[in-house]
Amino acid sequence: MTEIGIFLSSEEHDGTALVRFARQAEEAGFRRLWVSDHFHPWIGAQGHAPFVWCVVGGIAATTELAVTTAVTCPTFRVHPAIVAHAAATAARMLPGRFALGVGSGEALNERVLGQHWPPAPVRLEMLAEAVELMRELWTGKLVTWRGEHYTVEGARIFTRPDGDIPVLISATGPKAMDLVASHGDGWITTGLDDGLMAKFRAEGRGPAAIGVKVCWAEDEAAARRLAHARWPNSLLPGQLNVELPQPSHFEAATADVTEDDVAGVIACGPDPERHAAAIRPCLEAGFDEVYVSQIGPDQAGFLDFYRTELAPRLGTG
Repeated sequence: MTEIGIFLSSEEHDGTALVRFARQAEEAGFRRLWVSDHFHPWIGAQGHAPFVWCVVGGIAATTELAVTTAVTCPTFRVHPAIVAHAAATAARMLPGRFALGVGSGEALNERVLGQHWPPAPVRLEMLAEAVELMRELWTGKLVTWRGEHYTVEGARIFTRPDGDIPVLISATGPKAMDLVASHGDGWITTGLDDGLMAKFRAEGRGPAAIGVKVCWAEDEAAARRLAHARWPNSLLPGQLNVELPQPSHFEAATADVTEDDVAGVIACGPDPERHAAAIRPCLEAGFDEVYVSQIGPDQAGFLDFYRTELAPRLGTG
């Protein structure tokens, strides 16, 4: 049976709020969550981008939830050896409940140190090497690594979990799905694609997980306004999402996106059937895990709505 989790948006909330929302989600019956990893929000109106590893530590200290980063880029802004160190500590604090979700990144977050932003095939090569290097470090051995993209000299991670750290890889196209199949312990996405699901089931292993945004509110007009203000970038095609380097560029690119446009792709308002219709295709597509992200500050209201109205319609409560 598909499990429903909560998807915490670090682009919209500070670290204290995210930890509070995680506790509320656990109290509402959720058992697992995603948390996004950003240096910048997509647009200024979203307003936040806390350091994900502080947030993960707070959640580990205050809940029993399973946690996945969705997703961390271990190739540019943070060296894979440092991500390996952070993930090993997180997995030790969340025994059997931590997975490292990784992806090849976006210019928005990864160019902040001034590195060259290479084309997609090179970014995928870098991600593959990063995953290999992190797995080597997680063995606890003394590691010296001189690869095509990364160098590590005499590094050993001492604080590690007892078991393996699952690595779930983000993929929105066939080339990235090849990397999921060869290097991943599961697949992460935010878009339905029957062809990719078929490819994953044929070649991949582990869970297939998808994230879905909704905007619940008692007033539909207010929900539509909020979704439009916070997430007009939901309408941007993939290449723009990975190539634009500043929130201001996303704001310019979405200047013509209307409230109706956003409401066409994000379920808004109080109608449980509309929300169920947004989530149900993910269940029908065969995803093992579906993570729902409530837009805006009223996380408690959405959690109550999910428990009383939405879960029974989806057959998950």
